[in-house]
Amino acid sequence: MGWIQNNSLIKITLFFCLLVSALQCGAAHALDNNKIQIYVRDDVYNDYKRFLNGRSVSEISDFSGRYTRRDVVDMILTQQALRLGGFEKEFEYQTGNFNFTNTKLLQQGKLLLSMDSYWLEDAKALEEFVYVSEPLIKRGQYFAGIFHAQDNEKVKLLNEFSQLVNYTSVSTPRWRTDWETLHNLPLKKLYVEHEWISQARMVNMKWADFMLMPLMPSLNNEFNLEGIKLVAHPKLVVLLDGSRHLVVSKKHPYGAMAFKALATGLAMLNERGVILKAYQQAGFIPDLNKYKVLNQLPETNTKK
Repeated sequence: MGWIQNNSLIKITLFFCLLVSALQCGAAHALDNNKIQIYVRDDVYNDYKRFLNGRSVSEISDFSGRYTRRDVVDMILTQQALRLGGFEKEFEYQTGNFNFTNTKLLQQGKLLLSMDSYWLEDAKALEEFVYVSEPLIKRGQYFAGIFHAQDNEKVKLLNEFSQLVNYTSVSTPRWRTDWETLHNLPLKKLYVEHEWISQARMVNMKWADFMLMPLMPSLNNEFNLEGIKLVAHPKLVVLLDGSRHLVVSKKHPYGAMAFKALATGLAMLNERGVILKAYQQAGFIPDLNKYKVLNQLPETNTKK
């Protein structure tokens, strides 16, 4: 009876050892082969899929056309750079409202990278946790549209910097560059709202006159989501003081590998003139013969 009990104990112990070993091997295999999850705002992902229209990311060389926008160009250039640099892992996209969740996940190493570029000031604040790429969009290249409710006739009358004393806007101090730009405008009121979609709702309901968003000429500079419809002022843009960079988590298992590939790929794309051309074709960098820049960058500013 004692032998039977001991034999049973040995079998049970052996079973658990094999189970633990299998789980460890399975986890290692999963880490090596599973797709890497990337979190993307749902409206951006929808336009990204529509723009691709069944094409692979590697096929894209012309960024003009319907559904292209700054966020979509960011996503495509990021993947092209990674592949050029030799990073072959595939991505699985999860969609939702991830503006600030992404930052926390990057810090924790649960998110490899952000497909949406960061302002340099925001990226610098995370340097303990992330690698920061060379700029996708350089200082002096980021022009934002003045988006307002379609029936806000007041904003349509805006034409001069001095008139801004009669207007209100909305943003969040968490977006340092956006906030600093708006704070430097002579606005009647600048409202604080941390959630991006809530900002859009405020403007849609005319609780705030306008918000800053990238131009989307392929969509007639109209933004539509969840019953919200905003349109861009047809003649004015605001110049934001900063550069845009990609960030990669230092704590993610593939972080160092991905950043090395990204840096290599971005250098290749930049040398070929692909990056600047992409944002120009998308209409993100506008034809300034058609738009008036409402503000100017500080001459003494030393930002990259």
